[in-house]
Amino acid sequence: MYTPRAKTQYFDEVVPALQKEFGYKSPMEVPKIQKICLNQGLGDAVADKKLVDTAVGEMSIIAGQRAVATYSKKDISNFKLRKGMPIGARVTLRGDKMYEFLDRLISVSLPRTRDFRGVKATGFDGRGNFTMGVKEQIIFPEINIEKVNKINGMDITFVTSADNDEEAKALLSEFGFPFTKKLG
Repeated sequence: MYTPRAKTQYFDEVVPALQKEFGYKSPMEVPKIQKICLNQGLGDAVADKKLVDTAVGEMSIIAGQRAVATYSKKDISNFKLRKGMPIGARVTLRGDKMYEFLDRLISVSLPRTRDFRGVKATGFDGRGNFTMGVKEQIIFPEINIEKVNKINGMDITFVTSADNDEEAKALLSEFGFPFTKKLG
């Protein structure tokens, strides 16, 4: 049976390293990534409804799982927004698809980013979750650049079972997440 490379890496390398670093008595105490959420907000979708359909298609290709459109919750007249209008796309990854996406993000997509110097570690929320933004969806090799008519960014949130940011950062770093090194 097939097991994603990042999942094997978690059990073989990450768990022993974090057990040693934080002094966990049991491997079950070691934090793990519970889910990865991809979210794309499309402000221009108010004028052009096809943008949401395109975004849902692209997110589905990137994630390997069907994305869903998100809808506005209330009217905002300044933005010409009505309640129930499609304004974005999102997908939540768990299990093997989550590990597959994590592996592709770290080994292929992030290095393809223009002027890439690492990811700033400022996206932690205090409870062990990390959110980062990607400016262009074309860093993912699954997207055909010729078919893209508008470049959109997206937010990627890593939800972990870690109790604090230090444990969550150590967990992501053990997977090979390219955090920037602070100088000084």
